[in-house]
Amino acid sequence: MAKIKPFKGVRPPQELVELVSSRPYDVLNSEEAREEAAGNEKSLYHIIKPEIDFPKGTDEHAPEVYEKAVENFRKFQDKGWLKQDQEELYYVYAQTMDGRTQYGLVVGANVDDYLNGVIKKHELTRRDKEEDRMKHVRINNANLEPVFFAHPYHEELDVIVKDTVKGKAEYDFVSAEGFGHHFWVIKDPKHIGRITEIFSEMPYLYIADGHHRTAAAALVGAEKAKNNPHHTGNEEYNYFLAVCFPDTQLKIIDYNRLVTDLNGLSIEEFLTKLRQNFDVEEKGTEIYKPNALHNFGLYVDGKWYSLTAKTGTYNDNDPIGVLDVTISSDLILRDILNIEDLRSSKRVDFVGGIRGLGELKRRVDSGEMKAALALYPVSMKQLMDIADTGNIMPPKTTWFEPKLRSGLVIHKLD
Repeated sequence: MAKIKPFKGVRPPQELVELVSSRPYDVLNSEEAREEAAGNEKSLYHIIKPEIDFPKGTDEHAPEVYEKAVENFRKFQDKGWLKQDQEELYYVYAQTMDGRTQYGLVVGANVDDYLNGVIKKHELTRRDKEEDRMKHVRINNANLEPVFFAHPYHEELDVIVKDTVKGKAEYDFVSAEGFGHHFWVIKDPKHIGRITEIFSEMPYLYIADGHHRTAAAALVGAEKAKNNPHHTGNEEYNYFLAVCFPDTQLKIIDYNRLVTDLNGLSIEEFLTKLRQNFDVEEKGTEIYKPNALHNFGLYVDGKWYSLTAKTGTYNDNDPIGVLDVTISSDLILRDILNIEDLRSSKRVDFVGGIRGLGELKRRVDSGEMKAALALYPVSMKQLMDIADTGNIMPPKTTWFEPKLRSGLVIHKLD
């Protein structure tokens, strides 16, 4: 059963939240962060991407860069740009995109729950990426950025959140990307106690987004436990920063594929091979968006096609086999185009659906790419089925939007 706790959040004063908060460290590169933080000494990028305080080209993994993060984190607190709450609290963080709002609870998630599989994952992590974030958590002794979890819908939890958000929001602003961010503090001791109890009745939590950050946070917590001869399990380092949303509110958007070549095939030969496993229908020049599971959009040579996988080419009873990413990876990318490893192949690229199918068309029309595949998005049920059966999703399967804003609240490990 899931174990969570309230915590003394470190967060900006109301009037500074828009200056301090930032996009997550991994959705932009160093130059983009440098540009976004230009002229703003209060930007969290100075802590989560501290290489921006060094000359261009500085190695972001250099020891002095990590040290700069610590120095800046200390400075933010000394100057009052970040202040710690005096009591252990939960928080509600809501996000609005395209008129739809999702409400998450900000909690301290448990390290042992991750190590023991109560917090379920659906993606493989890369050790080099884990190591980078571990260094950052370790040296700052804090979780600067939250991870994004889903939990099974719970009616009473929903009532507590609805009751909380009737009050005035602590933070309420629209970020540069056009997403609304809203944040409330839960101070009622009854609500706080009940939230902890309700989560303790949940058998599992699910990582939606942030597998590397979750692994890094949990591994640092486990390290601290191992190095503390007086470890009890109640120390703050046994918990890390997470925002937990009910599964019913989350929407996964499509994650599409582009290929550089057709493996030596002409377009007609490629379409002929596709017809072995798909019903292929030419759709013309108007963008074609897949309309159901097992239906794909293909853009090649200025035209869109609908591809529908034929019965018998997939297994709806297999949590991995049912996925459109599996069907397209096996029957198109592997069998026809000879692209075996999506993690390492330079012949394939991935575009999150937030950029629109027009981005696929643009990159093919420019000559940079030869063809594009638009996929129908994975459902939350599919994600949870895969996690529940201990399976791992193929690479680049899920895209969650909006991303969690960093810097609304931080969790210290002591």
